[in-house]
Amino acid sequence: MATQSSKASRFRSPAKELLCGHGERPILRTSSMKDNPGRRFWSCVQDGYDFFRWADLETGGAQQEVEIARTRRKITKLKARLKEVETKLRVVAALCIAGWVGFLFLLLQNQYNLKHPNRMHLGYR
Repeated sequence: MATQSSKASRFRSPAKELLCGHGERPILRTSSMKDNPGRRFWSCVQDGYDFFRWADLETGGAQQEVEIARTRRKITKLKARLKEVETKLRVVAALCIAGWVGFLFLLLQNQYNLKHPNRMHLGYR
């Protein structure tokens, strides 16, 4: 990886457009490696080409603080959304239970009426 990052150093100038070795625009990926979990990097669209560049140049300092703040805001929004979805799920579950209870009541009432066809309802004889 050290050779890849040294080859990518020529692209550090913000004035130049970021292109990999064969002239294609690289894609932004997220590291899943143990040493850099979650760190973003640029790599070639086609696997097997040796183009690599960290998207954030260095982790730490102001860049890391901005990322932490952004992530915390995102977590807060996701927690609020989760509460909304849980509430909706509870309502749907309650309606389903009420619907099944009503269905079973009507089904059992129908079965009772089939077994006792001469019985009148509401106290009539």
